[in-house]
Amino acid sequence: MNALEMTDVTLTYPDGASRLIAVDRAGLTVARGELVALVGPSGSGKSSLLAVAATLITPDSGRVLVDGIETGTLGRSARTALRRDHVGLVFQQPNLIDSLSALDQLTVTALLAGRSRRSAIVEARALLASVGLDGQESRLPAQLSGGQRQRVNIARALMGSPALLLVDEPTSALDHERGAEVMALIRRMTVERNVGTVLVTHDTGHLTGHDRVVECRDGRLLARVPVGR
Repeated sequence: MNALEMTDVTLTYPDGASRLIAVDRAGLTVARGELVALVGPSGSGKSSLLAVAATLITPDSGRVLVDGIETGTLGRSARTALRRDHVGLVFQQPNLIDSLSALDQLTVTALLAGRSRRSAIVEARALLASVGLDGQESRLPAQLSGGQRQRVNIARALMGSPALLLVDEPTSALDHERGAEVMALIRRMTVERNVGTVLVTHDTGHLTGHDRVVECRDGRLLARVPVGR
């Protein structure tokens, strides 16, 4: 089963007396274990497409399936549950809670979802170790570097083993070296966790190793360029 299937998706926004087309009849399929980069200039529709995939925005038309689940007929609470159980989100800024340790950043959502504290802690510790933060579990965000905070962000998104990982500009606040490390980590976790990953980026210097690069321009997906691992 694919992590994501988008078919003929169109999204528009009000623009005075008319409507602005943000996503124009877009189609995208992402398998589990596949890493797809979405590139294009500002305003091309990349973030809008990501928001539709995350069920944060309902498109005007088209079909979106996440982990085989048709999202178009879901109500608000069902979409929230879908994101919690099947989707991991990594935003540009980690948005970590200042007063919570790295370990607690991961466990808090799991606990709110009704999981046992023991199982949440076991999974969180394993994830932090897998992203290179073994021994850093008790550190607060202020005690971590920018690259380490983004690693916590990625680990948090992978809690609960989602089918789909959606990543928005993960290197925008990092220097080239730390950005390369974060991109390499995302590539590795995509394979190890068998998650379908869509990564929006302006940084074309880190695209080697992606399974596909999809160009977005004026809301349309124009090109699919294979990139060597």
